[in-house]
Amino acid sequence: MAHDAHDNSANIKRIWSVFAYMSVITIVEVALGIIKPDVLHSNTILGMNILNWIFIILTIVKAYYIVWAFMHMEHEKASLRWAVVSSVAFLVLYLVFILLVEGDYIYGVFANSTIKWNF
Repeated sequence: MAHDAHDNSANIKRIWSVFAYMSVITIVEVALGIIKPDVLHSNTILGMNILNWIFIILTIVKAYYIVWAFMHMEHEKASLRWAVVSSVAFLVLYLVFILLVEGDYIYGVFANSTIKWNF
């Protein structure tokens, strides 16, 4: 019985630490979204402002931590962890690449042609 109480307290501590970690990242994201520092918003890297890159990176960190903590990947073998994380990371990076390339193309079409912005 005493052993079960120890396991529950460890699980409760783990849940609160995950909650705190995710809350800090979310608070940073929301604060940056509200404040929009001019230094981050006006400067670009690879065709996108630094603020958007920070949002993408923090979102990927949160997604990784969700998989790590809530899907219990921390207790799996390293090969399974790498198989899951690398395939998801590749798909997310591929999606970001496609969105950036296609978004830039569509922006170029509307900015450099006679088609008007009607939305």
